[in-house]
Amino acid sequence: MFRKILLPVEHSAYDVAIVEYVRDLAKSCGASVVVIHVADGFAARNLKELALRESEEMREDREYVEQVAAQLAAAGIPTDCILAGGEPSTEIREAAEREGCDLIAMATHGHRFLKDLIYGSVANEVRHASRVPVLLVLGAPGPRRPGAPAPAAT
Repeated sequence: MFRKILLPVEHSAYDVAIVEYVRDLAKSCGASVVVIHVADGFAARNLKELALRESEEMREDREYVEQVAAQLAAAGIPTDCILAGGEPSTEIREAAEREGCDLIAMATHGHRFLKDLIYGSVANEVRHASRVPVLLVLGAPGPRRPGAPAPAAT
């Protein structure tokens, strides 16, 4: 069914549902997984152009994506990981094509029309522009990582 799954993670509690789902899906299909996190802060977006050093946030993101990849590998799933920088939906779509993935599986916050317009939706942008099929799983909010912005009021 699937051979290679791209798993975008955002370094938040929303990741739990999609990581568990992809673990089970990859095991049942015998698929490998590429875990990606797109850092989108100033340093991440301008790292190459301005010859910047990796920020503390990027180091934490790298550790996180490696930890998720290690969990999947420990479950017997061939896994690679990528820390990208830039605009998340673009980086996710490009990684899926570059890595030869045949599925993008990502969590969604479940925003509806007005909140998507105000806050944007990476999942929505990916699903509309990707040539690779996209599987969306509704994540659940939870405690945020230290230093992360507070979630928008509902």
